[in-house]
Amino acid sequence: MSTIIEQSASAGSWSPPEGTAFSAFLDELAAANAALEGAAPDEVLAWAYDRFGDDLLLTSSFQDCVLVDLAAKVRPGVEVVFLDTGFHFPETIAYLHRVEKVLGVHVQLVRSGLSDDEHPCGTARCCELRKVVPLRSVLQGRAAWVTGVKRVDTPERADAATVAWDAAKSVVKINPLASWTEEDVEAYVEARGLPRHPLNYVGYASIGCAPVTRPVAEGEDPRAGRWSGSAKTECGLHV
Repeated sequence: MSTIIEQSASAGSWSPPEGTAFSAFLDELAAANAALEGAAPDEVLAWAYDRFGDDLLLTSSFQDCVLVDLAAKVRPGVEVVFLDTGFHFPETIAYLHRVEKVLGVHVQLVRSGLSDDEHPCGTARCCELRKVVPLRSVLQGRAAWVTGVKRVDTPERADAATVAWDAAKSVVKINPLASWTEEDVEAYVEARGLPRHPLNYVGYASIGCAPVTRPVAEGEDPRAGRWSGSAKTECGLHV
């Protein structure tokens, strides 16, 4: 059953080590990144949960449920955070609840607390206030953050590490799917028989908030439908 929390809700008490211990910690992360480069995502997730346990937070945009399925195999009943801007497609929310039921996971919908007319979707600070700020809040006191980032997503993500220290958020960022292609994702969905986002069937490849997302044409870059007509390519979560 999903729960809804405001951005101020955080439940961790972890803090990064200091001094020489922090240097050793960074060395540990670098070694883990080298060892896990190209590893199967479930191997990366197994390492992550073994190393950080309940101090780890997994987020999903529910464009698909590949990462959620992988995590649920490693850690049944895993908690997944969804940043609910209030402007998502109804189909995304319905899909989220379907995945929650099918995979037996628990989804937390994290909301900013802003009303719809405060910095509405498409305005300059919407992504910052409805996604970036709430994420920072729920990451407080957490050691690690698992994301679905892939290097093929955008040019800005081309060098994404499998395991790295995110200094801006003071958290270990773990990208189990970093080396995967869209073809890898599709093959996994097919092999596992996973439910698909309903908008996939009508041309939506990369799915964000409804007012700023459109279907893409055959052969068009999957991210071309996000913030179409603008120079924007990232919401700010991964930069």
